[in-house]
Amino acid sequence: MGVIKVGTSSWADQMLVRSGWYPRSVNTPAGRLGWYAERFGLVEVDTSYYAVPPPETTEGWVAATPPGFTFDVKAFRLFTGHHTPVAALPGDLRPAGAQGRIRWRDLPDETYDELWNRFWAALAPVAAADRLGAVLLQFPPWLAHGAAAKRRIVELARRCRPWRVGVELRHASWFTDETVVDTVTFLREHGLSYVCVDMPQGYASSVPPILVATADLAVVRFHGHSTAWESGDKQDKFRYAYGEEELRCWSELLEELAGQCAELHVLMNNCCGDQAQRDAARLAELLGVEAVRKPAVTAT
Repeated sequence: MGVIKVGTSSWADQMLVRSGWYPRSVNTPAGRLGWYAERFGLVEVDTSYYAVPPPETTEGWVAATPPGFTFDVKAFRLFTGHHTPVAALPGDLRPAGAQGRIRWRDLPDETYDELWNRFWAALAPVAAADRLGAVLLQFPPWLAHGAAAKRRIVELARRCRPWRVGVELRHASWFTDETVVDTVTFLREHGLSYVCVDMPQGYASSVPPILVATADLAVVRFHGHSTAWESGDKQDKFRYAYGEEELRCWSELLEELAGQCAELHVLMNNCCGDQAQRDAARLAELLGVEAVRKPAVTAT
């Protein structure tokens, strides 16, 4: 069976910080990451989706975590086709006169390439310290199955190599009876890790949780099953607590999936308060996954 790592999709979400999960004495970004890393061996970096971090920031991530800790880093949203605020780009790379939101096609080739160079520079310290698990390409819900979409995925994966690449597809057309085998085969042929998502079903934005390994790394993300999934409020959208029976069932399924790959990353993203951390801790316990290092005794 492959190595299983369990974590959550943030360590610095403001709802988490306000929840009391961190002791009062742990009140700096570096301190929180270090405290988190004593309890989990994996975390997903979400902030890189919103803006490319400077290398100084990612060097701080490395300094705050022990050897063996792993970061799965989301690619900058402009790369994956999302409409991106001009203000999210570095100041010197913003198109003159541009306002509102832009797509990658709106940028000159040299600007787009320079953005990728900076993303590479940001991840380089993490990769050099052997802390980089994968780059997660989270595609928008309007990217439908088709030849053009496949070419785009392959092109982005090429820019991420030699790092491992996870692909999260959010349009149901990839998973119909007619296309699902083609989707899995495509990912396998290109050595791309399919990112399975457990999420509310029955919505236009729903995709099924298909437990399959398409590369040496498999990734499963848990959104929960909130009945307010399509609300605009993030707290309501992810407000969900996995029950004991659910977690036990998932632990069995995840162990089976781990038998298909060299490494399995399990990420709780039901990020309302500290629920993701609580559910991740219980799931790790059920899977027999220990933290990279044992938690130090911390006064509260």
